[in-house]
Amino acid sequence: MPQNLSVNPNQLLVVVTALPSIEAATALAKALVEAHLAACVQMNEGIYSIYRWEGRVCEEQEVLLSAKTMSHQWEEICAFIKESHPYDLPEILAFSPEQYDQQYARWVRSEVNSKV
Repeated sequence: MPQNLSVNPNQLLVVVTALPSIEAATALAKALVEAHLAACVQMNEGIYSIYRWEGRVCEEQEVLLSAKTMSHQWEEICAFIKESHPYDLPEILAFSPEQYDQQYARWVRSEVNSKV
């Protein structure tokens, strides 16, 4: 899997994906937290997506999931989402905020680095 993040490995990272239902989103969110790949996962219901897939325009209700992690977890969390996701080609986007509270970042770092 190509690594396309050229940021500090201790940089806070927000990973976003969309899922077809709250049940699927909840299952993935719990799995990410339990695997220490994310410290916190938020879900937003009521996202309405319009996209082209296999030559036709689709319209779907989705749940947007955003996982808080660290940049050094990118490859592992991306692979985990791909393996666990119900879509053939899931949206997996990552953003590094320019500014964030350092105390929050320390908590996220401690959670994703606490694999036992």
